[in-house]
Amino acid sequence: MALLLAVAGTLFGGAAPASAHAALLGSDPAQGSVVDKAPTQITLNFSEKVALSDGSFKVLDPKGQRVDTGKPAELTGTMYGVKVQPGLPRGTYTVTYQVVSADSHPVSGAFTFSVGAPSATTVSASGQTVGGGVVGGLYGFARYVSYAGFIVLIGGAAFVLACWQRGAAERAVQRLVVSGWVALTSATLALLLLRGSYTGSGKFADVFDLSLVGQVLQTKAGAALVSRLLLLAAAALFVAVLFGAYAKRDADGEERAGAANGSGARKAASGGDGPDAERAATKQDLTFGLAVGGFVVAAGLAATWAMAEHASTGIQTGLAMPVDILHLLAVAVWLGGLTTMLVALYRVPSIGKPAVQRFSRVAFASVVTLVATGVYQSWRQLGSWSALTGTAYGQLLLVKVALVAVLVGVAWISRRWTARLTDVPAAKAQRTAQKKRVTAKASAKGGGSNASRKGASDASERTAQLARQRAAMAAARAKRLRDADPARSGLRRSVLTETAVAVVVLAVTTALTATEPGRTEEVAKAATSTAAQRSGTLSLKIPFDTGGQDGKGTVEVTLDPARVGANEMHLYVVRPNGRAFDVPEVKVAFTLEAKSIGPLPVVPDRIATGHWSASGVQIPMAGDWKIAITVRTSDIDQTSVSKNAKIG
Repeated sequence: MALLLAVAGTLFGGAAPASAHAALLGSDPAQGSVVDKAPTQITLNFSEKVALSDGSFKVLDPKGQRVDTGKPAELTGTMYGVKVQPGLPRGTYTVTYQVVSADSHPVSGAFTFSVGAPSATTVSASGQTVGGGVVGGLYGFARYVSYAGFIVLIGGAAFVLACWQRGAAERAVQRLVVSGWVALTSATLALLLLRGSYTGSGKFADVFDLSLVGQVLQTKAGAALVSRLLLLAAAALFVAVLFGAYAKRDADGEERAGAANGSGARKAASGGDGPDAERAATKQDLTFGLAVGGFVVAAGLAATWAMAEHASTGIQTGLAMPVDILHLLAVAVWLGGLTTMLVALYRVPSIGKPAVQRFSRVAFASVVTLVATGVYQSWRQLGSWSALTGTAYGQLLLVKVALVAVLVGVAWISRRWTARLTDVPAAKAQRTAQKKRVTAKASAKGGGSNASRKGASDASERTAQLARQRAAMAAARAKRLRDADPARSGLRRSVLTETAVAVVVLAVTTALTATEPGRTEEVAKAATSTAAQRSGTLSLKIPFDTGGQDGKGTVEVTLDPARVGANEMHLYVVRPNGRAFDVPEVKVAFTLEAKSIGPLPVVPDRIATGHWSASGVQIPMAGDWKIAITVRTSDIDQTSVSKNAKIG
């Protein structure tokens, strides 16, 4: 638990806002463009369908006043628009957008355009960022807990049914699986409450606004969360039967087997006919029914993620959603079973070598499924080799692959310890403890029937107490034998290491689902580059660090029309949080190294806080120009950064 909280805190506590999964591909007017005639409508084109609200699009004049009219509307496909007041005066206007992408993640941003000529503006071009702050951190943590709860719930139940049916009667295993159900249910309720604020204002006070909850229920993500809660009610019934009637039937069978063994009647008790055979058949039917019902519930829970996140949008959604469900089930069976086995190795006197070996085979099948589905998902989300290293999604995916490789390596070590595992001493001690518990129960029943005589009752109570003490001593002896087995100790250490790595893998996976897919990011970059070339506007963003206190930021330079001759240049300097940065001085120089031209210095004029401009910037010939920008943040702290760009 400490490791889980530490990883989750590191990942979400200081995390940046969630990356957008829908990207703005273009707009009309285009970003940074100067139009001669005032538009009557602003249109935005996204990479996928988005959900709108009344305030999704805002158009602000240079003084920060809204000039948009009416509600945002879907025009065609992924094109959306909002009307603006007729006859907008000359100046620079800012368009901000805040929508929800088809895979349920919030998207926000801003851009500027000018009518007639650029002007000073009081509006920050960075726009509002959603998905961050306290609400964003809580939402990310709840998503992590929901994944962890799903894995423990499904994996623990699968481990009991497929590998270790006797484990249904073990309190430690029961507590683990029930805690998985509680974690998933609590996290789902938290996500339902947080979502309205997470995709909207980002204010913590709005978490308890029931009107926002009502709006969330009408969205695809809200429907998925409600469906998950309904399926969790069915999962509660499944858990009750698994640890109730099923566990009791298994325990009664062990008591009868122990009594038959003590009386020399084992052969008769295990025969193919009679009540015991009927009870075995009934248990087999119950196991099959629980397996089928459990699979349906587990697949349904996995589908609540598939229907609302990455798999539900993009290419081949009809194939991607079933593959995503299989992927989640394979992860749950492997990592959830691993967690259950770890608890059993530490909390149960004897788990039994056959159970460990069965789980080893189940885990191998899960890993094969995981690899096959993961390869398809990676291809679908990346689309190219360049996205594997050139996008945040690809880089996180490489980290996940490396961690899974480590996990498989540790699992191979665990398999070697399993081969050395000997269960005979612990098993004998376990059977002895079981017999003591049966004797204690019989003594307690006998005491109850003779309660009419005080002396006999006292004697029966002492007998029952002695039987309980002997049972406790037998259990302690079984624990000592278990801990003394070097193979079991080695297996516990390797499984503990596996679980620790699995916690980190889960954290990276959660971050991966909140990161813009590489395919979308590359499409957006290509569309932005094409739009810039089409509009004749060059826009570059270059981070800088002068080394002094408060010396970090980003400078954005735009050049219009980015052709040979006179150009209009604007520079915007912003802090890491996106706010305007009022630095003392900014200078620019253009160099065409291929022709040994330059550097050509340009000293822009300060227009507003964080905004500099220069008119008539002369570019003598077309080519790959080096644009060097010098930023001074104090009397002694300055730095020069540069970037190459094709001009002309």
